[in-house]
Amino acid sequence: MAESSGITNLDRRDPFADVMEEQEDGVQKEDIHIRIQQRNGRKTLTTIQGISQSYDLRRIIKVVKKEFHCNGTVVDHAEYGEVLQLQGDQRKNVKKFLSDIGLARNDQIKVHGF
Repeated sequence: MAESSGITNLDRRDPFADVMEEQEDGVQKEDIHIRIQQRNGRKTLTTIQGISQSYDLRRIIKVVKKEFHCNGTVVDHAEYGEVLQLQGDQRKNVKKFLSDIGLARNDQIKVHGF
């Protein structure tokens, strides 16, 4: 009864393993970089780069704008792809927000700037 059928295609493997590898517990693989840019005078911009393309960046920016009471947009950068831009210094707020909603772990979020 325990006879092998000779079919090698029936080995046990998860067909969704490569998809789950990317989204392990809803967390992405790549690092997220949060930077600050000085505009004119005291004005600054916070940029968030490295969020996976599988997430809807427009929905993220909509929630972030309401949460932190600032304006923001999604900019298509030639080198970095789609980058989120927020008015003001929102680095600490964005880092806490991304880790709280489970988009990335704390060690994946890199904060740059003065």
